[in-house]
Amino acid sequence: MFTTLEVVTTVVVGLMVGVEFSVAFIMNRILNALPEDIGQLGHAHGGRMLGTLMPFWYMGSLVLSASWAVAGWHHHGAGLVVTAAGLLILSVVMSILLLVPINNRNKTWTPENRPADWKEQLHRWDRYHYIRVAVIIAAFTLLVAALV
Repeated sequence: MFTTLEVVTTVVVGLMVGVEFSVAFIMNRILNALPEDIGQLGHAHGGRMLGTLMPFWYMGSLVLSASWAVAGWHHHGAGLVVTAAGLLILSVVMSILLLVPINNRNKTWTPENRPADWKEQLHRWDRYHYIRVAVIIAAFTLLVAALV
């Protein structure tokens, strides 16, 4: 059962890293290359879609990592798992304090109601997101290292 927890946690966190990496380095570049109104509408739609899904994925990843840390307290690599769970906590805090407020505004924007500084706000979200991606990549790396 413990091995199953390790594998499921690693896969769930790894998939989350893949999605967030894709958003940062692929999807946002595609959306930013589209004509202004279409790109902005794409960002808003993405914010609605992922803004609904990702909180569950982040919290699920955190719960799985914390469960692994507790269940494996006396196993090899427990310190790595605890550190990974700490990094996932940081990613959730960053999301709530920095990214979600921007996303909540962005997902309601249309070409008719978006603020004059909408591009600046999206660039700020991107910068925070790059840092969050680095944090969750570090957490994932620690979880993988704990497996060996």
